[in-house]
Formats: sequence, C-alpha cells, structure tokens
Amino acid sequence: MKSINYPANLLPADGESYYFGRILSEQEEKKFFEILLKEVDWKQDEVIIFGKRIVTKRMTGWYGEKEFEYTYSKITRKAKIWTPELVELKNLVEEKTGLKFNSCLLNLYHTGEEGMSWHSDAEAELGKQPAIASVSLGAQRRFVLKHKSSGEKIELQLEPGSLLLMAGETQKYWLHRLPKSKKIKEPRINLTFRNIKK
Repeated sequence: MKSINYPANLLPADGESYYFGRILSEQEEKKFFEILLKEVDWKQDEVIIFGKRIVTKRMTGWYGEKEFEYTYSKITRKAKIWTPELVELKNLVEEKTGLKFNSCLLNLYHTGEEGMSWHSDAEAELGKQPAIASVSLGAQRRFVLKHKSSGEKIELQLEPGSLLLMAGETQKYWLHRLPKSKKIKEPRINLTFRNIKK
C-alpha cells in the first residue's frame, strides 16, 4: 500500500488513516457538487434502532460496477450502476491511493444540523480490513475518530474537494463520526468509495 507517497498516518496505533487534503480544484469541486446534487438518485436513509425503523433527514445514494447488495443498519440496498462523474472521481481516488474500488455510498447532509453518530464500517460485505476512501464536496465539516478501547480522539476538518482514506485495522479498533453544527447552513456531499467482496 505504501508504493504511493502517502501523507502521515493520523492514527497513533491500531489502524491507518491518511488525510490527503484537497485533490480537486475549487472549480472542479463545485462542478462535481452541482452535478451530483442533481443527478444522484438520492433517497432518505433508513436505519433500525432498538427495533424501530427511523427515517433520517440525511439522504444517501448507492452506486457500483454491479448491482451489489449492501446491508448496513439492518437495511439492504441494491446499487445503481456508476454515472460518468462517479467513474471520473473513482479513477482520481484510485490514482491517489493506488487502491481499487468497486462501489460508492454517497451521503447528502443538507445543513450542519445533520450528522452521523459514532460507528465503524465493519459490515461483512467489506471484508476484514476494508479500505474506505472518503471525498468531501460542499461545506467543510469536522470529523472525529475515537479509539474503541482507550477513548483517544483524533479530530480534523474535511475541506471541500479533499480525500480521507481509512484502511488497515481502522474499522476494527476505531469509531468515527460527523458531529452536528448549527453554525453550518450549507449542504455537504460525502462520497465513500469501498470494495464489496464478491
């Protein structure tokens, strides 16, 4: 994985997370944001919490090279086939990371009042040491990682047009979240490129 010149690992132990900063120009970032906002088949996200089906304000889109089925939060979704813009972004992420991805889960947060609570992406379909490459478009948001045992936290600001890669044993030992913020009024699109194991 180190054949490409990676930035420093953000994590002190038990995993690998790399923040590449901006990989898109301001113009490119705005272009992709506007196209994806209009063209992705956005659906309200559903999760099951304590046996109750909750519909979230956050919206999601699920795309891939095949109609992969992916189950998270006890809800199963079937992927739509890549759009040209998603293929373009996937190719850029693969060039930057030296890794291959076959699917992408997109999240749309309308304002800072929508976020994600502590979780890890440890679904069986992703395999034992999943690599997840996260591209941020739109509003800058705070992102936090927390070690499952020690509680140690790592915080960073995800800039528009930036790339974050979580790999190795990160999902096994660390949780992550996107905290809410009433100060942020602008939307954010987050693309999480992944590999669904056949």
